[in-house]
This record gives sequence, structure tokens and C-alpha cells, in this order.
Amino acid sequence: MSDENLLWPAYSGPEDLAAIEAVPLEDRGLPESTYALLVRAARLWPHRTALTVLPDAERWREPVHLTFAELLDQVHRYANLLHRFGVRRGDTVALMAPNCVELIAATLAAQLAGIAAPLNGGLAPAHLADLLRRSGARVLITAGPELAPDVWAKVPELTGSLDAVLVLRPTAPSAQLALLPRLDGVLVGELAELAHGEDTSGFEGDPPGPGDLAAFFHTGGTTDTPKLAVHTHANEVANAWMMAADSVLDDKAVVFAALPLFHVNALVVTLLAPLFKGRRVVWAGPLGYREPALYGEFWRIVDHYRIATMSAVPTVYAVLAQCAADGSDISSLRYAMVGASPLPAAVRTAFEAHTGTTLVEGYGLTEATCASARGFPDAPRPGAVGQRMPYQRVRVVHPETWAELPAGRTGLLMISGPTVFAGYVAGRDRHGPVIDGLGKLVDGWLDTGDLARLDADGFVHLAGRAKDLIIRGGHNIDPAVIEDALLAHPRVTAAGAVGRPDPHAGEVPVAYVTLAADADLTEDQLLIWAAEHVPERAAAPRSVTVLSALPVTDVGKPYKLALRADAAHRAVVEALAERGSDVTVQPRIEDGTVVVAVTGPADDHAAVSALLDRYALRWTWSEAAGEAVPS
Repeated sequence: MSDENLLWPAYSGPEDLAAIEAVPLEDRGLPESTYALLVRAARLWPHRTALTVLPDAERWREPVHLTFAELLDQVHRYANLLHRFGVRRGDTVALMAPNCVELIAATLAAQLAGIAAPLNGGLAPAHLADLLRRSGARVLITAGPELAPDVWAKVPELTGSLDAVLVLRPTAPSAQLALLPRLDGVLVGELAELAHGEDTSGFEGDPPGPGDLAAFFHTGGTTDTPKLAVHTHANEVANAWMMAADSVLDDKAVVFAALPLFHVNALVVTLLAPLFKGRRVVWAGPLGYREPALYGEFWRIVDHYRIATMSAVPTVYAVLAQCAADGSDISSLRYAMVGASPLPAAVRTAFEAHTGTTLVEGYGLTEATCASARGFPDAPRPGAVGQRMPYQRVRVVHPETWAELPAGRTGLLMISGPTVFAGYVAGRDRHGPVIDGLGKLVDGWLDTGDLARLDADGFVHLAGRAKDLIIRGGHNIDPAVIEDALLAHPRVTAAGAVGRPDPHAGEVPVAYVTLAADADLTEDQLLIWAAEHVPERAAAPRSVTVLSALPVTDVGKPYKLALRADAAHRAVVEALAERGSDVTVQPRIEDGTVVVAVTGPADDHAAVSALLDRYALRWTWSEAAGEAVPS
């Protein structure tokens, strides 16, 4: 059997899994690192276009193109500059910028010279500073003032531990670029300009191997500081191969990319996986799916560049289902991947009816590199997020006893195999980062924190987050039961259910929904609907609140901590109102936990304490001009 046949087995449906796994993964000849993957692509297709990067949605006809050979040259140039700055295999390079042509090469270069640590520039400066400290980064590659002024404004607050700030400019800038300001004690310069004279023929340092660390990706979060998950080169290459092995698409298929590169989907699905087969990737402008103008141009972009596949979250497809194609030929779009949050049936129906394109669900998490299950466009499995991917193992266990459960039973989803991460960055010592599983790794198995059941074919059916379970008087309530009932209403477009603190039951279920634009439903009507459609009486929500939008993270995942904070806030406000307390109540989130801060007159402290101590929640007390006292 030839090397290429070993590398590319038939993989277009669920029936192919057994034959694929009959050949050990180590016999398939995967590249040793993300760098070796790029070198292979540049050798096989040097003059083929690798990247087409749009400056923004309105200038989608004026992109910057890079061939695979040109991309490798740029990666060599940037990596050699980092090497000259003292970056070695165990050193970290932080990257904080929206997508642009320079960031793509810089990300690969950081993984070649050391360890890449992509950061979400939308996080608060204090959280960014903490992530920089934990990563140990001495070099920050960041957006300049023209590319992302809001990100650049945070840089002066982050320079305390840095030696150099290397600035990225916009893709195909339309205006003259401003001079960069000085920052005390830190070298500041344009990445491209500083790297201009560096060698492009190869890397001057030692190339990475499979077990070397490739990246620190921060986990999802908005107000609480995320953890840093550690990926090896073997993790990322294996997961990228699993995505590229899809034989539904040919080598000429064009991929559309619009998720931010601080998210693993953008790196693995739309950067590394296309390198395996020499596929061209069209990258949206710096705002990606967050750019409103993109939706008005989207089908013209698909038509012009003959986009074959894309990856996005359900909210993106909900909007695209409403965007007229205006005569654009979108027949090239073979299928679209969707993940990160549950896909409402109404969104699937509307998008597929509007476009004739199948939505294929997938499932993954940062701690398993990126993707662990995927569906198939020609073999739909309603209700499932996909079949486990080759060489990954999944099982469902009892959340308390850890006993493995048979197919069809719901429990805690566990994953093992070549994509499971090394652990989190728990600190640094003289040898480099200290890595710890922090309880997420059990005998080589990753605790995903998700509730799920498996069917006989290894397809995963999610049933919510384990930590999102609502426990009412010792009775476990799956929030998905409530959410599914509300989503069955034809005018409900999204739903989220959480537990609200209760002095008698511990917590009771409450729900939050969004409605179609022309819906005139009241919250009382929705409460009646839920009571009639939720299958168990104990799970019927105590209240239903209509919101303009449900809270999500920056990559579109549901952010139930915000809903739990709102539910706790409402519970405390109502309880205090009953006794007429003259206090203010403010919820906040600390390390993934909701804390309710209560401020009021000193004379009220004892009465407030007696009242709130009946609730299973964290709260603090402070006098009007005093410090908060934990209670």
C-alpha cells in the first residue's frame, strides 16, 4: 500500500470507521509537527494558492494571496526573527490580534520557534495580564492601532513582563499607517519590517517534534479568567488529519474561514487541516462573522471564490438563512459545519431550505484539541452531534461512581486518544511550564463535563453540561428537557434553562428565551406552554424571561454563567424586597462561580445575613463606604 493510500483511507460515512482503525495511526505517516505539515504542503504544491485573505467584507474583491511556498517563506522569516529574540523550544510567544494575513503566518512561526499562546483581545486587561503571566510570554505579537484600535489600547497595560511588542498591520491597508509610539522598557516594531531581512530558506533553530508543546489555548470564558490548555504538535497534527481525511471533498475544495485564530476551530479546521490536501482557504476580514457587512456580501463571496465548506456557530446560519442570494450561484457549497452550541431544528430547516446545503454538526472542546465527533452530509443522524472521530475513544460513565454505562444511557462523556491535551499550565519553574490536568484527566481519559449518551454506532447525543444540571431537592433536572420544550414553540428562537437559588429546594428551574421578531408572546403564555410540554412536573420552570439575545462567549458558545448570575440576582432582590431592606444587589462571576454582592446600612447586616444564609449561594456584604465582607 502506498504512503498516500495509507494517509488517505476512504472516509465519507459512519461505516468507514472500523476499516480506518484497522491500520494503527502511527503507521499512517503523519507529519511530526505543524511545521513539518507546512513544509510538506509547500513541497507538494509550491505554486498553489494557500491563503486568500480579505481586507474586509466590502473589499472582498481585493484580497491578498499567498501560495504554499510563500507562506512557508513568511513563516521562516518570522520564526527566525523570534529565534533571534531568544525564543527557544520551551518559550512562549503570545498573539493578540484579529485575523489578518500576518497573523496566520505568525501563529505558525510561533509554534515553530517556541509555543504559541493566542489571546482573545476582547478580554479585560487584568485577565490578559494574568494569561501573559501564566504563559510566561516575553514576546507579544499584537494588532496595531489601524488593525484593532481597541486591542492596541490595552497593550500599554500589558508590558510589565514583556521584552518585545511586535505589531501587525491590516491586510492590504487602504490608508497610510501611523508611526508606532514608544513603550518604556519594551522594544516596539512592526513584525514584517523587523523580519524583512531574515532567512526564508529554513529555520535556524531546532524544529519541533511530535511531543513538543505547540500552543497554549485559553478555554472559553468572558468574565472569569480562562485556563490555558496545552496542545502538543502531535495533538494538533492528528486532529487536523482527522478533519482532512474527509473524502467527501476533493483536493480543490475551497474552505471559508471567519472564526478568530484564538479559537481552536480556526487553527485546526481552517488552517492546519487544509494544509494536508493543499486546499485553499479564503479568510474573512478581521471581524469575521462579527462584521455586519459580511452577511450582505456572503453569497457573492461564495459564488466568486467557489466556497465548498465553512464552519460557524448556529447564530451565523440563522442570519444567513435570511440573506437573499440575489442570483449568486452557491452550488459549490457542499456542506457547512456547525458546532459550539446546540443547533435549533428551526435554524437547520431554514438554512437548508434557503440554500440547499446540508448542515453537518460536530462536537469538540479545547481540551481534546478541537474536534472529537462529526456528522456526515450524506448520512444524517438527527439529534446527534456526530460519530466519534477515528482513533479517539469515547465512553459514558456515571457522574458519581464513574462506572461505564451501556449505549442509550445518559451520563458523563469521557474521551481518550491522540487528541487529548497534556493538561493546563499550572505555573512555571526553571525548566519551563508546569502542566497539570487539574482533575480533568483520569487514567488517560478526559472528563468533558458534558452529559451525553452513545448509540450503537458510536454517535454522540449531547444532553447538556454536567455542571448545568439543576438539582431541585436532590432531583437532577437536565436543562435540555426544558430548553427542548420551549424550542418546540414556533415563535421561540433560542432557550436556556438554569437553576435559581431557592431556600426550600436548593434551586428551582427557570428559563430564558428569545423570540422571533414579530412574536407577541407574553412570559405568562410561555410559562403555560412550558408547563404543558416539559415531560416531568419537577422540571417545569418557575419563570420564563424573554431576552433580546441569550449571552454567549466571543466564539458563540452559550454562556450560562451569565444566566445563573441573573437568576441569583433576581432571587436575592425578591427575597430582600419582601422584608423591605434598603440595600443594593449586584451579581458578579469569580472563577466560574456566581457571587452576589449586597451593600446596605450596617443595621441591616444581621437581618440580611439571616435571610440569605437560607440560600445555597455565595454572597458578600459591604456597608455603603466599606469593604466587602464574605458571608
